[in-house]
Amino acid sequence: MEKEVIAFLDNEKIIDSQSIKSENLEKIYFDNSKQSLEVIRHSCAHLMAQAIKSLYPEAKFFVGPVIEDGFYYDFRVESKIGEEDLAKIEKKMKELTEAKIEIEKYEISKNEALQKFKNDDLKQEVLLRIPDGQVSIYKQGEFEDLCRGPHVPNTKFLRFFKLTRVAGAYLGGDEKREMLTRIYGTAFADKESLKEYLTIIEEAKKRDHRKLGTELKLFTFDDEIGGGLPIWLSNGARLRSKLEHMLYKIHRLRGYEPVRGPELLKADAWKISGHYVNYKENMYFTQIDEQEYGIKPMNCVGHIKIYQSDVRSYRDLPLKFFEYGVVHRHEKSGVLHGLFRVREFTQDDAHIFCMPSQIKEQVLEILAFVDNLMRLFDFSYEMEISTKPEKAIGDDEIWDMATKALKEALDEQGLKYGIDEGGGAFYGPKIDIKITDALKRKWQCGTIQVDFNLPNRFKLEYTDSDNEKKQPVMLHRAILGSFERFIGILTEHCAGEFPFFIAPTAVGIIPISDSHLVYAKEIQTMLLKWDIDSEVYEKNESLSKKIRTAEKQRLPMILVIGDDEVAKRSVALRDRRAKEQKNLSLDEFINLVKEKMSEVHF
Repeated sequence: MEKEVIAFLDNEKIIDSQSIKSENLEKIYFDNSKQSLEVIRHSCAHLMAQAIKSLYPEAKFFVGPVIEDGFYYDFRVESKIGEEDLAKIEKKMKELTEAKIEIEKYEISKNEALQKFKNDDLKQEVLLRIPDGQVSIYKQGEFEDLCRGPHVPNTKFLRFFKLTRVAGAYLGGDEKREMLTRIYGTAFADKESLKEYLTIIEEAKKRDHRKLGTELKLFTFDDEIGGGLPIWLSNGARLRSKLEHMLYKIHRLRGYEPVRGPELLKADAWKISGHYVNYKENMYFTQIDEQEYGIKPMNCVGHIKIYQSDVRSYRDLPLKFFEYGVVHRHEKSGVLHGLFRVREFTQDDAHIFCMPSQIKEQVLEILAFVDNLMRLFDFSYEMEISTKPEKAIGDDEIWDMATKALKEALDEQGLKYGIDEGGGAFYGPKIDIKITDALKRKWQCGTIQVDFNLPNRFKLEYTDSDNEKKQPVMLHRAILGSFERFIGILTEHCAGEFPFFIAPTAVGIIPISDSHLVYAKEIQTMLLKWDIDSEVYEKNESLSKKIRTAEKQRLPMILVIGDDEVAKRSVALRDRRAKEQKNLSLDEFINLVKEKMSEVHF
């Protein structure tokens, strides 16, 4: 059976079938393609709004966009809507779907729209964001709303949907304005795809790093300390420290020099860099001796000052500085989310100062670094080049030169990449590294940015082979992005079953009775000499309870120590990853864990 056409594609812009002026367009069929899902989900947002309006006649609606995995709608309603109300709304949506209601588009002038919705303050808010001229309205039954579209032609296409959660959302994202109700949902073209997605959602709930972070005692948050400020407990601090130490060694082997810049800089430095004008709303400022200072949101300026601390020659380049830099960024409370979105975080940050002729070579070296690290954690990844945004410093010629350098580096190696038009940093284009986790979700982590602008603003120089002064290029580079975000992603990726080499507690040692405690602690000391953390379970509990406690902590290995093990200087090993139990001599066990640690190399 031939699939039905629900919209058309005109120069990458999706348009309704009823808006067609020419047949020379690419057809969008009713399936799970990216373009089709955008139309289906946008239409499903309106279907949800129609159902809400039917159930809560007083409801007023703000915006209902498509997002990466579905859609949402922000609205005001007198009743309190909770998770338990979603089933009722879904039931009404299904009734509207079965009614096969035609979805129609018409246009009126903006002035007519202002008059039409004069008693709806949320519609007036939407109209403030729409330029003068014609505005389009979509109507299905008694429900209609301002919308650019496009939409499916009939509600019959919207059968496979699910409302996923209820949340609050400030009007227009402004914390000083009223809180609206927001309902999230998703939709697909077929039942099987929806079922698969919902299965992933359920698995994601089990893997939620906030839940696992509490269960595994990795980190916590405290309102008395402040939102978005993670507190690392000993387990989490050990995990993080292992990651930091491993990366430190890798950086040194790749020619990076450790440096450290201050966390507080005079505002004048941020004015030179452009952050004051282009990034001020994301920064924290304070006054010291009647002088304005800014807490750093990035490490760039500190590294620039380190570069300027000495006279540089072309023989010194490339210069590679790296720092685990603690930065602070102002995030609205509504977007804070565990370790994924915080106000204080630590970047695995590096800056490479090089000659223009070295850009390609350095970008390729960074990409090799990325590839090795992502393989180590079993992540697949893809790349995207982000170009000049609207709010940017530097002229087009510099931006074109920098963007071309990135493209040439990837093209030379035959590497695939996408283009994110306007997604660059304000000071330069970039390559974004997007990793895919075990649940096929994509996460933005690493980045490589080519910057001609900051070296120009700070008048950076090196002496070339002809003894002339030249300006270096600055490459901004992070691979994990931040330790906080990466640990959150990794926790969900491996469901708390961390790789042996960074597990906060790699081995649980369970003495059956107090008489086995001395031997258990001897093993613990031996392991620590090899940077392997372990825990001795010495509470006065039954053996089965101790084992259950260790298993709940998802420890890679558990050792049970009894009379026989003490007498023979052996261990009874339970290997969680290999799903096996066996007896080993102590020497055999130590050699086994040393081998596991040596598997990590670059």
